[in-house]
Amino acid sequence: MPVQFTILGSGSNGNCAYLETDDTRLLIDAGFSGKQIRERLATIARSPEGLNGILITHEHSDHIQGLVGLASKLNLPIYCNRLTKEAIERHTKGRINAQIFITGSTFEVGDVIVDTFSVPHDADDPVGFMLRTPSGNIGFLTDLGHATKLVLERVRSANVLVLETNHDIKMLQEDLRRPWSLKQRILSRHGHLSNEAGAEVAEQVVHAGMEQIYLGHLSRDCNKPELALRAVNERLQKMGATHVRVEATCQKTPSATFQLNKRPTPPAAGILSETFTPAVPEFPPTTTPPQIPPHQPMLL
Repeated sequence: MPVQFTILGSGSNGNCAYLETDDTRLLIDAGFSGKQIRERLATIARSPEGLNGILITHEHSDHIQGLVGLASKLNLPIYCNRLTKEAIERHTKGRINAQIFITGSTFEVGDVIVDTFSVPHDADDPVGFMLRTPSGNIGFLTDLGHATKLVLERVRSANVLVLETNHDIKMLQEDLRRPWSLKQRILSRHGHLSNEAGAEVAEQVVHAGMEQIYLGHLSRDCNKPELALRAVNERLQKMGATHVRVEATCQKTPSATFQLNKRPTPPAAGILSETFTPAVPEFPPTTTPPQIPPHQPMLL
């Protein structure tokens, strides 16, 4: 059975994803109400009762809104670091069943290996994840002001990458509803990635085995899916990475479930196999790709 991965929703008002392997079912963040999470899981014929735990990136409300109610009702373990646990308990004024990890460490939940790493964001101890499954690796970069060398190194082996493209800089600067102080926070090195910053990350980490990039945490007022898609697709197109599918996530509805199938094992060194076919096309390409006018959105 292939590993299944679904973004249940992503945006400035809520973030939650679901991962299922043969042995393990996890939520990554729980930024919607418990009722909403249940309803979104139902769209893929799943329920919270089947979960083995919840991974938390940081304590902001758009990542933990339904966490306490869901976890306490079903007695689910919450995987987070100590500072995030303490921040959640301050905000919710209650205790949580936390399985504490040290940022930078690796642990296992069933057959999923979870690598954790620090990201620059204005939370107590925010983290990104690399989820290593039997069929491939899924990287999570949903809230960060800039991509450090550590961040880039930690997600280089991702076959699927959830990548923040929070705002279009021009739309944010011209927004009349946000005070300048909030704009400064969003634009800071501990704020959120813009479309162009996200495109730079994609350019630096893309490789032949990367299959899918989800553009996440889009601002409802200061971004548009077509702008985020254009920024990332144009960057990948220029370097010939046409094998990567790029999809903008949505706040209101889940994305289509992505299936990671086990990759074929290449022949041993020195052994030629006429039947072996690489799982992905050659990358970088040996020929220059055709140029597409920049005003045309490129949907791969």
